[in-house]
Amino acid sequence: MADPSSYRPKPGQIPDSPGVYKFRDEHGRVIYVGKAKSLRQRLANYFQDLAGLHPRTRTMVTTAASVEWTVVTTEVEALQLEYSWIKEFDPRFNVKYRDDKSYPYLAVTLNEEFPRVQVMRGAKKKGVRYFGPYAHAWAIRETVDLMLRVFPVRTCSAGVFKRSAQIGRPCLLGYIGKCSAPCVGRISAEEHRELAEEFCDFMAGRTGAYLRRLERRMQEAAEEMEYERAARLRDDIGALKRAMEKSAVVLADATDADLIAVAEDELEAAVQIFHVRGGRVRGQRGWVTDKVEAVTTGGLVEHALQQLYGEERGDAVPKEVLVPALPEPVEPVAQWLSQRRGSQVSLRIPQRGDKKDLMATVGRNAQQALALHKTKRASDLTTRSRALEEIAEALGLDSVPLRIECFDISHLQGEDVVASMVVFEDGLVRKSEYRRFQIKGFEGQDDVRSMHEVIGRRFKRYLQEKQKSGEWTEEPDGGPAAPVDGVLTAAGEPDRADGRPVDDDDGRPKRFAYPPQLVVVDGGAPQVAAARRALDELGIDDVAVCGLAKRLEEVWLPTEDDPVVLPRSSEGLYLLQRVRDEAHRFAITYQRNKRSKRLKSSPLDAVPGLGDTRRQALLKHFGSLKKLRAATVDEICEVPGVGRKTAETVAAALAGAAPSAPAVNTATGEIIEDDGAPPAALSAERGQER
Repeated sequence: MADPSSYRPKPGQIPDSPGVYKFRDEHGRVIYVGKAKSLRQRLANYFQDLAGLHPRTRTMVTTAASVEWTVVTTEVEALQLEYSWIKEFDPRFNVKYRDDKSYPYLAVTLNEEFPRVQVMRGAKKKGVRYFGPYAHAWAIRETVDLMLRVFPVRTCSAGVFKRSAQIGRPCLLGYIGKCSAPCVGRISAEEHRELAEEFCDFMAGRTGAYLRRLERRMQEAAEEMEYERAARLRDDIGALKRAMEKSAVVLADATDADLIAVAEDELEAAVQIFHVRGGRVRGQRGWVTDKVEAVTTGGLVEHALQQLYGEERGDAVPKEVLVPALPEPVEPVAQWLSQRRGSQVSLRIPQRGDKKDLMATVGRNAQQALALHKTKRASDLTTRSRALEEIAEALGLDSVPLRIECFDISHLQGEDVVASMVVFEDGLVRKSEYRRFQIKGFEGQDDVRSMHEVIGRRFKRYLQEKQKSGEWTEEPDGGPAAPVDGVLTAAGEPDRADGRPVDDDDGRPKRFAYPPQLVVVDGGAPQVAAARRALDELGIDDVAVCGLAKRLEEVWLPTEDDPVVLPRSSEGLYLLQRVRDEAHRFAITYQRNKRSKRLKSSPLDAVPGLGDTRRQALLKHFGSLKKLRAATVDEICEVPGVGRKTAETVAAALAGAAPSAPAVNTATGEIIEDDGAPPAALSAERGQER
């Protein structure tokens, strides 16, 4: 525990201007990010008597070992920089909302020639119009099914669309009138886009004018005694009204607003958001967070606004945002929202009328979400705690293993040997810490030797991180840890499961900086002995090792001749099985991907200046690599887009590459003429994977 006075800046050193500050721990990791209108006044609050600080603030300043700051011009810039740094450094003492689910959106792909209506999750794409989020995907499909009668926009995938265009026959929706069938030319691309834009206008809330237009057309058809057309329009109006009934009117027509409510206790907080568009509730979502910092309701609202609108632009930010408490100060936040929208945004607390009543409803939803979360977490926490205690007792550990790492080796008959490392913290998966290894020290099948290499590489890297941070003052036996090949992707770059950048010197999460309390290997006594030997060679004696054998689910320890047998009903055994199975899944997925890339490789891949488009054109023109290899330069030049110089390069590359052995369908014994293993051979191989 550090004394804040040991790293307190000197008087007058801190500027009296807006800015953003970072607290770092003794290892250089950023543990807290904050902003201030006056850096001098704000930072002075952290260095007062510890007894006067909030318990969470006291924990943060005693964990920290240094503080630094960046001066900005305005409070709005400080707000934006704070959001960017929290997202980049993932500081442990900042409020971070856990989205309780991946919400589905109704999306219209206006960036395509023939826009498509579909359900989408995940990151938003440029040129796609989104509506929602919705609580359930089936709610979107019900709405779309009703509206396709009036707006028969394409909903099929690219493959189905292309296939229908090739055979000149639409899919079933085209025959029953729920698709305008642009694939077979029933309407033009311009007419189909106009239909998609009308669909978007209706979903955006501009419903009244369209319904009135349909009713007028229905009356005109009836007056002209075109009763079939009038009946069809009547049914269209009914379908649209049923779709509108699924989202009841809650505010005045044409009101676009987001309502945010917060329910909190001393430890946790839940946030609920209702998205109102055109006076109707078009979507709902919720987040839950641990209150790891001393934060007011206004502060929770500010964090929610950053997460909700940090990546949004334009109409995705509504004209009005209603909240239960205003951030302090409110002006920079309101100005930041207005900049993201491109026009004025009203951020306020509703005082009366329908908006106040709806805010009360959102608040009740937040209370229910918090109560449900606490009920689930209490049950999960009890089970996880019991499992960790049982593991500690069975393995004779001094304390429960809060961080468990499991390693598994995967290969196919000694080829494409890879390994996986999965991490469980407090009994829960930590996918951002997962790592993948390629076995490079030798070739062939040897699980014991592979396990020794992987454990050695992982903990050599750990010792390197300790050396950089100053924790490791002496070199381990055998001299300083040698540079480790580490975790490499095909491109040779450090691989992170969460895709975040890695920099060992600026506080970002490091790849192997955190040691586990327990290492689990997939295997029996030989694998456990290899893992223990790798740790002993590095002088690491404070990490426990065990192995879980698949056949009888026995737990092997490096110092015992007989395995530890946990009861079949043991929560500790269940947790070890989940850890082992997750490591196996992660390893075999990587191994399959690696093998698939190898099998799909072609001599054409190495031809300089030959991209995917022309490579596909060559294979399509000749039908197979074998026929392309037999072609002359003049014949290769006949392929559109391939000039003589490129044709000569292709011919030379194929002439220098040894022809591959013929592929064999292992199910029938048939020799396949085209290069590459057929799917049947691949599926037969999978039965021999490990």
